[in-house]
Amino acid sequence: MSAEAPAPAPNAAPPARSTMPGTSTAVWIVVVIIVAAAVGGLGFYAGYEYRGSSAASSAAANNTLSILGAGTLTVTFPELASALVNQTPGISAPAAAQTYEGSIDITTAITSLAARTDVAALADFRLVPQMLEPKYANYEVVFATTQEALIYNSSFPAFNGINAQNWGEKLVQAVTTPGVPKLGVWNASTDPNGYNEIFSMMLQGQFYQGGNISAIYSHFYNGAPGAYATPNPATTLLEHESQAVNLVRTGVVSAVITYKPIALQNPGLHYVLFNTTVGLMANDSAALAAYAALPGTQIISASGALVTVHPAPILFSATVPLNAPNPALGAAFLHLLVSPQGSRILSEDGAWNPIFPGWSNNVTGVPSILAPDVVPLPSWATTFVPNA
Repeated sequence: MSAEAPAPAPNAAPPARSTMPGTSTAVWIVVVIIVAAAVGGLGFYAGYEYRGSSAASSAAANNTLSILGAGTLTVTFPELASALVNQTPGISAPAAAQTYEGSIDITTAITSLAARTDVAALADFRLVPQMLEPKYANYEVVFATTQEALIYNSSFPAFNGINAQNWGEKLVQAVTTPGVPKLGVWNASTDPNGYNEIFSMMLQGQFYQGGNISAIYSHFYNGAPGAYATPNPATTLLEHESQAVNLVRTGVVSAVITYKPIALQNPGLHYVLFNTTVGLMANDSAALAAYAALPGTQIISASGALVTVHPAPILFSATVPLNAPNPALGAAFLHLLVSPQGSRILSEDGAWNPIFPGWSNNVTGVPSILAPDVVPLPSWATTFVPNA
């Protein structure tokens, strides 16, 4: 893995968080009411195989696993959940109980709307320590990394010849061509991909546009890097990541910048994988320096204040919230997630780079079932996580 830094956004009045499709309070009230869900697993290192656990079996009083997960996990986590169900008698993981949404929406649901879930899985490893600990969680387990990609509708000739070096120029050319739809973008205040796509645009300019971090960014966001990023209505359409595949396939948008699993796990899509630093997966010293050299971007916090987010490697993490209905069942799911079997499921289609053992910001705070499955965060990662 490797990493790099982001580029911010403009000085326009920030839109209300509730304007983002799929993030209304009503949606989360439903989540609070129907807390129950189950999702998939990972694994594959020699000498270690998940076998089910007494912890999961002991949760018979309420045997339905509930999960709130980042939208990118929509394919992988149900597979993991099915594996857990098949190996653990007496539990269930119905699709109706699984909710996949923007990661910041998930933290808001837990902290502000009293949502209860056995597992919370987020697309940015900084969110559990910053938004859930210590009141709503004691620890996190980092279980996988991935990278950003551009998914595009190949019916538009403007994308002909697109590749990892020229995707920025091709994207600008496409959305400024008559008859070609806009770029779909996500709300950075509710979904980490909303700020990661900004960072990837800046990094692409830094690496392939003569060091000009605004070369691509300025066509899609108004204002200077580092400020609040306001999507340019002439070139972008603010949408929700859960709709990314349908939006591109139906031509509502011409392209989206999103995570590699969405590109690989939905057959028939055309996509370009970014340079691993531009795609925010690298974490070597050169990538970390590139990330640090860029300004952050501002988002709206749950309190309504503007806060600055800086680029960091994409790392997905999970926790069992302190108010989990079935904490033992949640821990059993994480045990599967960071097992060799879980890693095998994560890596089987190339969408994820599993992390085994998992990395934790609090190895002494994990349940006993997880103790053999985790090691401390690497030193470079602790610089992004307070009190790790």
